[in-house]
Formats: sequence, structure tokens, C-alpha cells
Amino acid sequence: MRSITRNKRREAERTSHRKGLVMKFQRLYADSAGDSRWQDVRVDMTERVFAPPVQAIEISEPETAKQMMFLRLRAGWNEPIHPTPVPQKPISVAGRVHVTASDGEARDMGLSDVWHMEDCHGKGHQAQVTSTEDFEAVIIQLE
Repeated sequence: MRSITRNKRREAERTSHRKGLVMKFQRLYADSAGDSRWQDVRVDMTERVFAPPVQAIEISEPETAKQMMFLRLRAGWNEPIHPTPVPQKPISVAGRVHVTASDGEARDMGLSDVWHMEDCHGKGHQAQVTSTEDFEAVIIQLE
């Protein structure tokens, strides 16, 4: 129930942010005790000319990335708790996955959701594909 209410709130915030100069993503990190936790993070955007001669667009500051790959988790995939291998940002392109931090807070990730996984140490998180279709994502690895 907790994740359903939070997901509805996130969708309302996402819709309202489309009208302004702010975007959000979700951060999954390990605290000093090794517990994975969720945090909502704001991405500030500024309007500027990015690709002349095209008019100004809303864009964030760049972030360094090491590599990019595609990921597919088959429908029904359910993995035990584990840390992420490296800091990375999945961007969902199909299906849904239910991700539970070791502190018990869960979030459902679906089409166009972005989250920053950096729980590289400690207990980690548990993930399960909850859609009848495969979960697919683009993974941007930061290290």
C-alpha cells in the first residue's frame, strides 16, 4: 500500500514538473550501516541554446558516464537481495520491476522511470519483474 500511494504522488509530481524547469529521479543508496534506502532527487534544468541554431531548450548540467548497455529481465524474474555492481542509472523502456531496498521501502519502476543505483556495498536490494512482459532498460554506468 505504501508504494502505491508513493507512486501516485510521484506521477502527480512528474506531471507538474513537465511544466517547469525541474525533473526528478530516484536514488537507491547504501547508508553507513549498509542498509539500502530510497531518496527522491531533483534535477535542476536551465533554459539555454544547446544545439545551435535550434532555439533554447531546458537541459541539466552534464554528468560523466563510463559506458551504456541494454538490459532485459524476463517476465517472472525474481532475484534475491544483492548490491549493485557499480553506480549506474537504469532508464526503463518496457515492463515493470518492483525494487525493494533492504530497509523495506519498495518502489515500482515502469516506462520512463529513471533511478540511480549506488548501493554497491552493504545488504543491497531485491528486484522482481511484476509485469507480464519482460522488463527492459538502458543502463548508464557511471564508473
